[in-house]
Amino acid sequence: MQIRKDLEDREDKFLSPYAAKAKHSKGRKKQEKEDDIRTCFQRDRDRIIHCKAFRRLKHKTQVFISPVEDHYRTRLTHTLEVSQIARTIARALQLNEDLAEAIALGHDLGHTPFGHAGEEVLDSILKTIDDAPKREFQHNEQSIRVVEVLERNGKGLNLSWEVLDGILHHPQKDPQLPATLEGQIVRYSDHIAYIRHDIEDAILAGVIKEKDIPKKHTDVLGKNILDTIIPSIISQSMDKNWIRMEKNVEDAMNGLYDFLYETVYTSDTAKGEEKKIPHLLTELFKYYRNDPKAHPYYKSTWTEREIVQNIIDFIAGMTDRYATNKFTEIFVPNEWHVRNI
Repeated sequence: MQIRKDLEDREDKFLSPYAAKAKHSKGRKKQEKEDDIRTCFQRDRDRIIHCKAFRRLKHKTQVFISPVEDHYRTRLTHTLEVSQIARTIARALQLNEDLAEAIALGHDLGHTPFGHAGEEVLDSILKTIDDAPKREFQHNEQSIRVVEVLERNGKGLNLSWEVLDGILHHPQKDPQLPATLEGQIVRYSDHIAYIRHDIEDAILAGVIKEKDIPKKHTDVLGKNILDTIIPSIISQSMDKNWIRMEKNVEDAMNGLYDFLYETVYTSDTAKGEEKKIPHLLTELFKYYRNDPKAHPYYKSTWTEREIVQNIIDFIAGMTDRYATNKFTEIFVPNEWHVRNI
């Protein structure tokens, strides 16, 4: 079958000269036979969707810890919204939609339970260990570890270079931009998605009211910020070797983030349970560090450095409820019932 080759030829014919073309990918660390039907980026997308870490995102915190109600975002629904925004922009700019989708779907695979609170705890733990394999924990770096080392029972997903680069450099705080325009789209899309849906969730939770949102930002962005931000990116980036938006639009978007930080991300209502997370995750780490054989994948050949890394990997991969249930199982005694005679 020539389907993949036909798709690659179509990319050459119809995509922007600034797009990343599948047949010109820098490839994978381990060479593989090409698929007959899918391009390398389509194949990466499928590998990500079918991996265990992707499925676990449905029970990982976005903003509100372990929400019982069905309508709050989780890390999975956030990921899907990022993917939708990235695909829309990539398609409009005639860039590689498949690459943008793969990066978006994989960008948060390494996120911890309990959102950024969990990330900060694991980071703090590593910084206190003299023989730790690294001195910090960052979810984007852990996402790379997930797809390169942890998935498929240690074989990894063997993703293409462009997807790995986009995942690694997706955070706004990373000083290095992704090498592809598709990766830069995902970087913007991540920021856009969580600003939009965190406002919606905060209103739903009663943390803020719509009237609280600063008018100076809504005057620029309107009620649905996607209707302003996405066209701004498209108009400023069309036929260009960059991804940008109008300055007044970006200023307003960043202003909304500052508003969210002050009223939602650090509020007692939204983060009241967060103070429990350091104790929960730290005690889990101590438990497995003191008894490495309790680790479900323990190997007697592990060095001390490997023990630490594998415990961090195990905890980082937990969902909110699994971490809570595991803590309860280990540290909370079961009720004792008198046996009927």
